[in-house]
Amino acid sequence: MSSKDPSRESHFPAIEKKYGEKMKYWFAVMAKIKGKKYPEQIAHLRENYGFSQAHANALVMYSRGSTSAQRFSTPSDYFKSITPEQAKTVKAIMKTIQTKYPKLELVIAWNQPMLREGTKYVFGVSASKNYLLMAPWSTEVLDVFRPKLTEYKVNKKTIQIPSDWEVDSKVLLQMVKAQIAE
Repeated sequence: MSSKDPSRESHFPAIEKKYGEKMKYWFAVMAKIKGKKYPEQIAHLRENYGFSQAHANALVMYSRGSTSAQRFSTPSDYFKSITPEQAKTVKAIMKTIQTKYPKLELVIAWNQPMLREGTKYVFGVSASKNYLLMAPWSTEVLDVFRPKLTEYKVNKKTIQIPSDWEVDSKVLLQMVKAQIAE
């Protein structure tokens, strides 16, 4: 887990300092725009008060009852939130990598399962409604392996794979080895 405090309240001291008003004032501002949609509330804070996206998001989400950006405490919490098919595939990907690299720790970061070595993130997977995205945490590694991934959609930093992907352990482990070597 990231050492950064995921609570929305952790932004409050910076909001008070940067925008010159106590949180009581900002809660009153939010009360006036309570009925608006999320994008409208964000835009209101950014356009009228010069809020950054992060500060606006923290205040809006806190005002809507979300006190933390952390949705999952453990990988098993994450696996319960996705389809059984996706959970099976993500677990197989992580197991394949951890079998070869047992020192890699499976953690939740950015509300996604990630493998890390110390503080360095090595590989991650996230689930979307219709597919999975793998991230080798290196655009250089992704560029090197792009020719071997022609049957998949390769984005700027991720590889889109089917939810029921049959793990290609050879390519997967080569990518992880290259990422660790960086």
